[in-house]
Amino acid sequence: MRGLILALQFLTRLPTPRLETFRPEWLADSARWFGAVGLIVGGLVAGALGFAARLDPWAGALAALWMWVWVTGGLHLDGLADLADARGAAHRSRERFLEVLKDPHVGSFGVLALAMAIASKLVLLMLVAQTSANLMAVALVPAWARCLAVAWSTTLPPLAPGSGERFAWTTHWMSLSANLVVLASLSAWLAPALIPAALVAGFAWWNYLRKTLGGMTGDCLGAGIELAEIGLLAALVASPLLPG
Repeated sequence: MRGLILALQFLTRLPTPRLETFRPEWLADSARWFGAVGLIVGGLVAGALGFAARLDPWAGALAALWMWVWVTGGLHLDGLADLADARGAAHRSRERFLEVLKDPHVGSFGVLALAMAIASKLVLLMLVAQTSANLMAVALVPAWARCLAVAWSTTLPPLAPGSGERFAWTTHWMSLSANLVVLASLSAWLAPALIPAALVAGFAWWNYLRKTLGGMTGDCLGAGIELAEIGLLAALVASPLLPG
């Protein structure tokens, strides 16, 4: 249970029992619980969406977005903003990229990325509320994205010390495979379109990081989670509209 508590503390703002001691390697080991934490986050988001969508799809989308940001503390949105600023200011310099990535201030590129991500999620959540027959499929979206982050951290070298490097200390193939089997089974039941969408999103971001940056950081993983969630929501919206 220590790994689950650490995963909840790292990925969410949910209250958890206090651990008397902490070792950095425990955080790396907690990645095996990222899929389960994603399901918890997704369940809260789907519940808010379904409850408020009874009034109006836009009300449901807004409630779900507020829940999403609150329960995660905007952790991955911060990573997306930092990555956007670093990419915009790096001018193909690796040293400049890492320097800007560590800067806690948000620049114009980061603000634009945040606005686009939040607007995309709000509109897509509204469309899911309008078109999806099973809103509980939304619960799978954060789980898929966090499992993809574990895969990226396992298969890409760290660019700098930080949370991304810590998760790279441990390979998670057994637990990751088990999580993916569970998610694929749930997706086949609730929303089959999530399976190919997750594969495409996962490979696309992995390939981008490998070719463009040559590795990953914690901010890269957070940005990938946000972009994967947007892509998976888009798949939920498109699925009922496709023939067959």
